[in-house]
Amino acid sequence: MQRLLGADTRVEDFCTVTDTLVMARAKHPGQRNSLDALCQRYTVDNSQRDLHGALLDAEILADVYLAMTGGQTTLQLSDSGAANDGQKQAKQIGRLPANRAALLVIKASPEERAAHDAQLQSISAASGGRVVWRGELKPVG
Repeated sequence: MQRLLGADTRVEDFCTVTDTLVMARAKHPGQRNSLDALCQRYTVDNSQRDLHGALLDAEILADVYLAMTGGQTTLQLSDSGAANDGQKQAKQIGRLPANRAALLVIKASPEERAAHDAQLQSISAASGGRVVWRGELKPVG
C-alpha cells in the first residue's frame, strides 16, 4: 500500500485503522477471539466460510464489528412507516440478542435532509449531471 501512496505515506495518514482483534481481546479477555469464535458469540452467520477468503472474511468481520460495537446492523433505505422526521425512535435491530437494550434510530430533520439534497445537487452540477445515483452511469465491473 505504501508503494501506491508514496514512500513516506501510511494508510493511517488517510483514515482511521481499527484493530478488531485488539478490540475483541479487551472486550472478552481470556476468551477465544478468532473470527469463528466471535461469529458464534455474536450469532453472526458464517456458514459459507468453508475457506478463508479475504472478501468473505471482511464481510463477516463487518457484521461482527457492528454487533460488537452495538452499531447499525441493517440498512433500511425506505421511509415508509416512519414517525415524524427528526424524532428519536427506538427500534430493535435484527441479529442482536433479544435481551439487549433497544437501539435508538435518529432520523434526519427536514433541515438536514434539505442540506443533504443541496449537497447532492452541488455534486451533480460539478459532474455535469453524470452521477451514479441517478442511474446515468453504470458501475464498472
